[in-house]
Amino acid sequence: MKRSLYDMIIEAKINSSFLIALKDEATSCYVLYNSVQKDLIFLEETPLSKVFKKNEYQLRKMLHNKRPDTYFIGFHLQFVFMEGKNIASYNDRNKIIVLDKREKPYKNYVLDQGMENIFKLYTDASFLEGHNKGGIAFIIENPLGEYELFHEVVKGNSSNLLELYAAIKGLEHLRDQDCIRIITDSQYVRKGLTEWIPCWELNNWMTVNGEKAKNIEVWQYFNSLSEHKYIEFQWVKAHNNHFENTLCDLYAKEAIKND
Repeated sequence: MKRSLYDMIIEAKINSSFLIALKDEATSCYVLYNSVQKDLIFLEETPLSKVFKKNEYQLRKMLHNKRPDTYFIGFHLQFVFMEGKNIASYNDRNKIIVLDKREKPYKNYVLDQGMENIFKLYTDASFLEGHNKGGIAFIIENPLGEYELFHEVVKGNSSNLLELYAAIKGLEHLRDQDCIRIITDSQYVRKGLTEWIPCWELNNWMTVNGEKAKNIEVWQYFNSLSEHKYIEFQWVKAHNNHFENTLCDLYAKEAIKND
């Protein structure tokens, strides 16, 4: 999957739409985008505009995810475009996202069903304001169906960061295993290594809002733990009677209350 670095510059506001230049090292093209109505218009037909038209879903998603206050004349961002990537399939929460780093080039794709006979890592986290503490819990299920449960208190009051800690702690326990499925109710965990880090590494860890990504050092450590591994990311809905997810949630809270 080809990753390319481009520039986005908001050059003017025309009525309710923004005139946006999209540039590579040699060429450019222009689009009009209404950040309220979400209307996107290509203003010219060039080789570069054809690239973005071919991957229009990805361009629209990027523009849609920008905060309203980041639409202003003079806004400039370098961004990474994953050419040929089926973004819709990655956004399908029923799909399993795969990161295969057992050999180079690394592979990243989606599956309807995961690998059999794989170590499963169920993770969850909780922050209780009354205790001002965070707790994490994870369950390791080996291919024989045997369980190990771990839980502990950790520093941090961001639910996203705590979810990340839970996955990291689980991977630390599975350092010697090559094939792992992480089952989480966090899209932050599910998408980070597979969608965001490959882009952040090329554009100096900047988000589409022109700001540094949060928790960079934690993400870098999480990424290092994935080296030489095949990892599947499976999302489950929180508080939906999923046995292992519910158990992790309960024990994450218990870790805080018993500390």
